[in-house]
Amino acid sequence: MVETRPQPTDQDVSEALAERIRRATAEGSPLRIVGGDTKAFYGRPVDGETLSTREHRGITYYDPVELIVSVRSGTPLAELEATLAENGQMLGCEPPHFGAAATVGGMVATGLSGPRRPWAGSVRDFVLGTRVITHEGHQQRFGGEVMKNVAGYDLSRLMVGAQGTLGLITEVSLKVLPRPGASHSLRLEMPLADAQAKLAEWGRHPLPITAAAWHAGALHLRLEGGPSSVAATRERLGGDELDTEFWTALREQTLDFFSRDDARALWRLSLPHNTPSLALSGVQEADMLHDWAGTQRWLRSDLPADTIREACARAGGHATCLGSRQGPGQPDPFMPLEPVVAKYHRNLKAQLDPKGIFNPGRLYAEL
Repeated sequence: MVETRPQPTDQDVSEALAERIRRATAEGSPLRIVGGDTKAFYGRPVDGETLSTREHRGITYYDPVELIVSVRSGTPLAELEATLAENGQMLGCEPPHFGAAATVGGMVATGLSGPRRPWAGSVRDFVLGTRVITHEGHQQRFGGEVMKNVAGYDLSRLMVGAQGTLGLITEVSLKVLPRPGASHSLRLEMPLADAQAKLAEWGRHPLPITAAAWHAGALHLRLEGGPSSVAATRERLGGDELDTEFWTALREQTLDFFSRDDARALWRLSLPHNTPSLALSGVQEADMLHDWAGTQRWLRSDLPADTIREACARAGGHATCLGSRQGPGQPDPFMPLEPVVAKYHRNLKAQLDPKGIFNPGRLYAEL
């Protein structure tokens, strides 16, 4: 095991955070929980006093042999990734940062994953356990530091994607992965229909593909694994060499598709594998970017929210609107919940946050 040495900036301020939460509960005053605040666009605005986790930082445990790391929520994501890289390891979910101030807590709270997600897993898949401060100001631990400790109703993974609405995450234990021995990226010119057919065909073979995106008339692929496997697959598929920075730009949404001046809303469509193109009036191929081998599709459109969401629902998926970054007047970001599911959400919120102090309204106005 590699010894985890405290850094000058490492500190545990969990008791101060707990005391602030106890006071908020007693007063019934809502809190806006933030880390680096780089993902503020993802969700509804929260009206409350800011509670920052930035001072609560540091890696508390790291065992490269067992592929396990525990880290406080305010730790910069880049700092954790740098430590893992020094030991030839990485976060398998390839989480986006959206800014240098991004924290580990923000990664877990939003649950966003990068291009490697379909092949390696999501943020939730790598969470082994969490430490959480409840509405009563109690510090509780859920899960553990090995997969066999995760059993029953796993509240630690429930915190992933909850956007801080159920409690304050103070620490998280994660499974990490070895970095691949070789990596190479390709660009193959082909229409969207051909790209979908090729991906379906290649999915039936053990090819070392760890990212696949179609954009601007070309299929972009990342090959990772053993040097011989990557070299053989590269020779088999052909195509032009692609700068690996493409995947960083895709993950961080700095490609022209995302950054161009466009008044239309930006939508993320989550769809089942091999779903054909949706029948959306007026949508052209240039308005779409297919990621995750087509299961995550980015769309620029001024169509009504109901039209887009109904088309996704018919295909067995859902749609999230990130148009809030374009200014006011955009629809709520998340797809409305079915009545039964909404009931479970309300009951869960009532049990874990009866006073409604944790990021009220961040996911849905009624929560």
